[in-house]
Amino acid sequence: MPVEPKELCRSFMEEVLGGGELDRIDEFVSPDVVEHEEVPGQPPGRDGVRAFLEMTHAAFPDFRVEIEQLLAEGDTVVIRSRFLGTHEGEFMGIPATGREMDMAVIDIVRVADGQIVEHWGISDTMALMQQLGAIEGPPAAA
Repeated sequence: MPVEPKELCRSFMEEVLGGGELDRIDEFVSPDVVEHEEVPGQPPGRDGVRAFLEMTHAAFPDFRVEIEQLLAEGDTVVIRSRFLGTHEGEFMGIPATGREMDMAVIDIVRVADGQIVEHWGISDTMALMQQLGAIEGPPAAA
């Protein structure tokens, strides 16, 4: 029985991304997935998704996802969530800081034939970099 796009995305977010079951990426992500939010040096396709998630989980071993809203229309799913974790390993050239991160994220995913085939994302990377101390945050209120 085919899984609805909304439930497929919920399972991917909870079990693979947030739950760390990276060995299950092949179940959810097409080999030829098109990633519109690549990080520098990320390989194309499913290998790129795998590399990014491995880097993320190595840097934030307690990485977790809190889904705040999940909307679906046809083959497209929109997920508004928070990514949380403790920075205990290098992440995108930033050495471990031991700091907590809490980043707002919006993902738009297109599903075909029971797999994720396309992804767009918007992440509050400015807040993430401030939380990790990579850039200075706004001045404190007086």
